[in-house]
Amino acid sequence: QVQLVESGGGLVQAGDSLRVSCAASGRAFSIFAMGWFRQAPGKEREFVAAISSSSRNTHYADSMKGRFTVSRDNAKNTVYLQMNSLEPEDTAVYYCAAKADRYYSSSYYTEQTQYEYWGQGTQVTVSS
Repeated sequence: QVQLVESGGGLVQAGDSLRVSCAASGRAFSIFAMGWFRQAPGKEREFVAAISSSSRNTHYADSMKGRFTVSRDNAKNTVYLQMNSLEPEDTAVYYCAAKADRYYSSSYYTEQTQYEYWGQGTQVTVSS
C-alpha cells in the first residue's frame, strides 16, 4: 500500500505559476513510477505528466509541453508538478498517481488504468 496526499493547489491568475506536490507514505517510494492527471468540471480525467522511478524519463501531454515540469525527490518521498504560464483552461482538480515498478526503472506510464494508487486531488483554479 501507498498513500498519496496532494497539496499546493489554489487560486491564481492567468500567466501565473504554481507548484503542486504529492507526498507518498507506505511502501518504498523509489520503486514507483508517478503520474499526474487532472479533471476539469464536466470533463473526463486526463493525463498531464509522468516520471519514471529513476527520474530518468518524463513525458507530458501535448498541451502541457513547455509549460509544465514534473520532478521527484525520492529522499523526500515527493513528486512535484511545476506549472507555468497557467491558463483558465488549466482549471481542474489535479491528482497524483503511483504505479509499482522497480528501482532505477526508466519506464513511465500515461494510462490511468496502469496506476494502482491515487491521491484525493488538489484544486487548481486559474482566473482570467
